[in-house]
Amino acid sequence: MSSIDGVGLGLRFAFLDDVVDAIAAGTRLPGVAFFEVSPENHMRRGGHVPAAVERVAEHYRFLTHGLTLSIGGLDPFDRAYMAELRRFVERSKSPFHSDHLCFSGAGGRMLHDLLPLPLTQASAIHVAARIREAQDLLGVPVAIENITRYFVPGERSMDEADYVAEVLDRSSAKLLLDVNNVWVNAVNDGFDALEFLRRLPLDRVVQLHVAGHDRSEEHGLVIDTHGADMIDPVLDLCAWVIERTGPLPVVLERDHRIPPLPELLIELGRVEAAYARGLAAHARFARGDA
Repeated sequence: MSSIDGVGLGLRFAFLDDVVDAIAAGTRLPGVAFFEVSPENHMRRGGHVPAAVERVAEHYRFLTHGLTLSIGGLDPFDRAYMAELRRFVERSKSPFHSDHLCFSGAGGRMLHDLLPLPLTQASAIHVAARIREAQDLLGVPVAIENITRYFVPGERSMDEADYVAEVLDRSSAKLLLDVNNVWVNAVNDGFDALEFLRRLPLDRVVQLHVAGHDRSEEHGLVIDTHGADMIDPVLDLCAWVIERTGPLPVVLERDHRIPPLPELLIELGRVEAAYARGLAAHARFARGDA
C-alpha cells in the first residue's frame, strides 16, 4: 500500500519553522525519512503555516493522520469537510489516511478527545460500515489506530484484540499500530502486551506509532501524554513488530513538552536503532537463520 518506510516525525508547529529553515539551508534532517501531518491542524487556514507545510511537502514524503474523523460516532459525516479533507490528502500524496478507532463527537459537537467504543459485535459492525463510507469519500484506503482508554463503555462481549480484528475483517481497513498505546493499556489493565500483539492480524499493519507517556500517582495510571521520552519496553515492542512485518513507516509522536529539534532528533535516533534491530531480525527470519 505504501512506498514509505523508515522512521519519521509527526510534524508540529513547535519546530515547523526549524524544518523550513533547514530546507532553505539545503540541509536534510538526519534520520527523518518522512513527516506525518494532521490535516485538521492546517485545513481552513491561511498565511504562513500552510505555506510552510507546502514547502516541507516539496522535500519530504507525507503521511496524513486525522484527529477528528470520529469513525465510531453516530453523526453523519460532514460531506463538505470530507471533500476538503480529501483534497488535503490528495495534495499531500499520502497513500492512505489514518485516524483513531474511537468516537470524538456527538450531536454535532466536537469533543476534542479520543473516546473509547463499546467492545461489542454491534459496535464493530457499525464502525466497519463507517470506515467503508469514509474510504469512498476520501478516495484512499483508511487505516485505524488502536487508542489508549481508561474505561470501556457498557458490557464487553469481546476483548480489545478480537474487537480490532473484527473491525478490520469487516471493513477491509488497515491498521496503524500504536505500540505505546498497547503498552499503556497493558500496564493499566494488567495484561501481557506481547500476547495482545500476537493476537492482532499483523499482516494488516501499514504503520507504527511510538511515543512517551507519564505516570499519574494520583490516579494510579499510566497516561498517554506524548510528552516524555520513550521507554525501552515500548521500543522493544516496535522492534518485535518490525521483525514480523518487515519495513514499515514508524512515526515518533511528541505533542507536549516538545524539546528543541536537535534533542528531538536524538530521540528519533533511538527509534531508528529499534527499527534497525527489528529489520535485522526480520532478515534473519527470512533467510531461515536460527
